[in-house]
This record gives sequence, structure tokens and C-alpha cells, in this order.
Amino acid sequence: MASFEALMLLPGMAEIAERLERRVTLHKLWQAADREATLAAVAPNVRAVVSTWATARVDADLMRRLPKLEIVVGFGVGYDHIDAAWAGQHGVVVTHTPGVLDDDVADIAIALTLAATRRLPQAERHLREGRWPSGAFPLTASLHGRVMGIVGLGRIGKAIARRAEAFGLRIAYHGRHKQDGVAYPYYPTALALAEACDILMVAAPGGPQTRHLVDARVLAALGRDGVLVNIARGSLVDEAALIAALSDGVILAAGLDVYEREPSVPAELIALDNAVLLPHVGSATGHSRTAMANLVVDNLLSWVDGKGPLTPTPETPWRR
Repeated sequence: MASFEALMLLPGMAEIAERLERRVTLHKLWQAADREATLAAVAPNVRAVVSTWATARVDADLMRRLPKLEIVVGFGVGYDHIDAAWAGQHGVVVTHTPGVLDDDVADIAIALTLAATRRLPQAERHLREGRWPSGAFPLTASLHGRVMGIVGLGRIGKAIARRAEAFGLRIAYHGRHKQDGVAYPYYPTALALAEACDILMVAAPGGPQTRHLVDARVLAALGRDGVLVNIARGSLVDEAALIAALSDGVILAAGLDVYEREPSVPAELIALDNAVLLPHVGSATGHSRTAMANLVVDNLLSWVDGKGPLTPTPETPWRR
């Protein structure tokens, strides 16, 4: 029986390749001296693509080159670097890793909310730089009485809402549609939500449909006391508009874990004292990353065994 061949674009957690190599022929493209020649040689027999990082796009051009492609297994709950719509139209299944990282990402969302509102990194610098003996750190804004508007009330959005309520925040949300059984106020647009809240939490999927969903108008509606937190995808926020809003006092502060062109972060954003910036660490715990790696492998091995994918994306639903 012919071996099942898979193409892995970039190195990921070591256990992914180690487990897969026990069951499939794994072509490690990043190790190739000549990437194009290697891709051309293996393409006719590749039946799966293993996508471990969003920096390597799995677009229509790549998938067209793989005539036997059946499945793309992705690492992460977000998959905007994979053209799932094209895959679904051409009979290719795409999987991602939802559900196993919700709590860690939600924790970071709340941490960024506190850090940006209470200026915690700035206060720590005040102490570390020896400025405390010369004067107390200035008073900051508070979480008291605030409304958190969540853009995207999925698994992660709901986990954030539960934590935010424990801090006394009121919750509202925006999504593609109003959800049955959800008591939080619903707003049909991001602009309407921003007008109704003063903490705007971005937790929606990335992709063309949500690109720059948070633009200059939304930031202006959030207001001078407003705080923007983004733990989803950098593409959802117009970064140039955000830099202008923070610089001009259109909003109070921002807490960001994601950026438009990672790992490149604009120098203008780094220079802003009212921005708290993290290097995309929302799911970066041993617990979450191990669970994500296991789900990547389990999705592919379930496919190889003829059982179908475990967590297909909505664009590529699996019908047995």
C-alpha cells in the first residue's frame, strides 16, 4: 500500500513532526535547499498540507499545484492564512484547533484590558527607572462602571465575557448575527457597538470580510475614554488609524497582542506610551500549545484512518 504523503511548510512544535512521521511520509519544505524544485518533485503525490504558522500562506496558487490534495491541517483557531473558501469549493477540507486555547487567550485579553486601562507596564517602568522617590505614579483610569463591547462572541469571546463580568463590567456584543440564548445586548455593526461601550474587545476571525472592521470611525465612536484590546487578528484593526487615534487622544489606550504584518510592528506604535504591546502570546502556554499540536496531528491521522476530520472549518464542513 502506498504511503500517505504530507507537506509541512514550516517547522512547528517538535511533537507534530515526530508523531506524523510514524504514520505518513512527511516532506519538510523548510529544509529544502531549493524550495521550488522540491515542491515540484513532491507535489504530484501530496495529499495533505500541514500548516503550523500563519507566516506561510496556503493559498489557491499553492493548492492548485497539489492535484491529489485532500486536507489542510492548521495550527491555531484562526486560519485566515489558509484560503478555506477556495478549498471548500474544490473539495479540500481545512481543519483548525478551536476549543483548546480559549482560556489562555481569554486570560491575556483581560490582562491587556487591565494593563492598558490601569497603565501597569508604565507604572512598573516608573518604579524600575528609580522615579518613585521623586514622585508617585500619576492616577489612571478605572474599570469601574465600564461596558465591554466584544466583537465576535464565539468560544473565546464568551470566555472573555465571563471573566469581564467577574470584574464588574457590563457586556455587549457584535457579530454576524444575534445569538439565540445570549442575554447580552446585541449591536448590528461594530460602529454601533463602539458607540455603546468604552472597552472594545476584538475577538472575531480574520480574513477579507473583517479586514479593518475597526477603522477610524469606530475608534472615534469609542471615544476619548475608550480602550481598544485586540487578541484576534491584526487585520481587523486599521493600524494606521489606530496609531493616529492614540497619538491624537481620540481614544485613551490600546492593548494589542496581534498586528497587521507580524512580526513587524510599526515604530510609531512602539513609541506610543498609551499602547501596551505583546508579541502574539495569547495561546503561548505549554498547556495550550501542546493541546493545539495534538489536535493538528489527530486531525490528520483521523483523516488518514478514514474517519474524517475532527475540527473542520465552517467553509469545509465534513459530510461522511
